[in-house]
Amino acid sequence: MSFKNIHFVGVGLIGGSFALDIRGIHPKAKIYGIDSNDDHLQKAKDLGIIDESSSLDQVHQSDLVIIAIPVDATLKVLPAVLDNISDHTLVIDAASTKEDICLEVINHKRRRNYLAAHPIAGTEYSGPSAALKGLYKNKTNIICEVEETAFKLQEKALKLFSDLGMRIRYMKPKAHDKHIAYVSHLSHISSFMLGKTVIEKEKNERDIFDMAGSGFESTVRLAKSSPDMWTPIFKQNKTNVIEILDDYIKNLVHFKELMQNEDFNAVYKEMEDTNRIRAILEGMTQIEIDKEL
Repeated sequence: MSFKNIHFVGVGLIGGSFALDIRGIHPKAKIYGIDSNDDHLQKAKDLGIIDESSSLDQVHQSDLVIIAIPVDATLKVLPAVLDNISDHTLVIDAASTKEDICLEVINHKRRRNYLAAHPIAGTEYSGPSAALKGLYKNKTNIICEVEETAFKLQEKALKLFSDLGMRIRYMKPKAHDKHIAYVSHLSHISSFMLGKTVIEKEKNERDIFDMAGSGFESTVRLAKSSPDMWTPIFKQNKTNVIEILDDYIKNLVHFKELMQNEDFNAVYKEMEDTNRIRAILEGMTQIEIDKEL
């Protein structure tokens, strides 16, 4: 199941990292890049991520198209890609929301060529220079509506993901968007707003630099993420994000009230109960390690 011609729509962190690893698996494949930013295309060529730049009207020559652009752009570009592909082409997206995108192409004549995916991987950096080899190894890839994709193309996609070292989980688009709001979208908002609060309160940037410990640095890391990518995500997943924000704000207010009431036994208990998240995350990691062994 080798790929001979591959198009990447978006050659930044996500698309570029896919391209670097796929080039290692399919060294004879010709890799093309499509991007609205000409500087990104040139940089991707300079870094060996792509061989040549291309355009949407050329995707018919590919047997694989990977769309790795912001979710609002994916809504527009995915139907255009499906309009132009051949009957044997596999199209995969990597968008962080799935329900609106799946609904957008539900009646497209080539819906069977499309696999809705969300690799849970990335960093706070963007652009071709951020692309990393091995980014997807041991990462979870959520696939939605797999039954809507032609079986032979499913096989090709799953073989590719396996070769990249990814774990697969299947979910419905609506469930995906709800759960990803809890464990991803909320953490980005928290990071952005923590950074905003510190910038507003601490006017001396040197003090932020000198006094910020590893805890602050790790918590605020996501605030370096691209607003171009995250604003459309929050827009598409607005309902779920607002719901979890309400719960998060209630917890913050409750914690504040405990401190105001000098109830530090309750403060201790809140933190002790929440320590369970460590066991959950470490337990899941150990389960996955055991599976590998």
